[in-house]
Amino acid sequence: MNYKKLSKQISYALRHAPWKFGLELDEYGWVEVDELLNSLRTRKVWRNLQESDLQAMMSSSDKKRFEISGGKIRALYGHSIHRQVVKEPRIPPEVLYHGTARRFLSSIMEKGLLPRGRQYVHLSTDVETAMEVGRRHDHRPVILHIAAGKAHEEGIDFYQGNHQVWLVEHIDPKYLRRA
Repeated sequence: MNYKKLSKQISYALRHAPWKFGLELDEYGWVEVDELLNSLRTRKVWRNLQESDLQAMMSSSDKKRFEISGGKIRALYGHSIHRQVVKEPRIPPEVLYHGTARRFLSSIMEKGLLPRGRQYVHLSTDVETAMEVGRRHDHRPVILHIAAGKAHEEGIDFYQGNHQVWLVEHIDPKYLRRA
């Protein structure tokens, strides 16, 4: 089974276009595993898909993109659907990082970090992950240092996507500096 292809398909279904799969996410982004499986099985490539395949896909990746609990599944981050998925605020690490293309730097330093088509800005717990993300848009990305602890103390809510990804609605430029 091609777990990378499966992960991309499930990401699309749970993050971006659940209606195309006949799915309706609850306010926290959850959907019944059986509903997702039944929807995916209508496609020839996934007709024999089982919950054990979902578990294997999740354990084969070092990126924790999905969560299964109580017979339900959800994407942990990366949503672009119009309805906001409810997240519980958490206390972030003192410092987080964001990788971006050099061409966006002046705008970011003026306006701050904005979600740009997603529900949240994605921040990383380490420079390496931020660099990997930034390279999607620029072969020599800029890494930003985010004073997350200070921002949190001043009332900014942070949400934990997984052990490497933190989410925030906006980061003001005063909390940013080049790493």
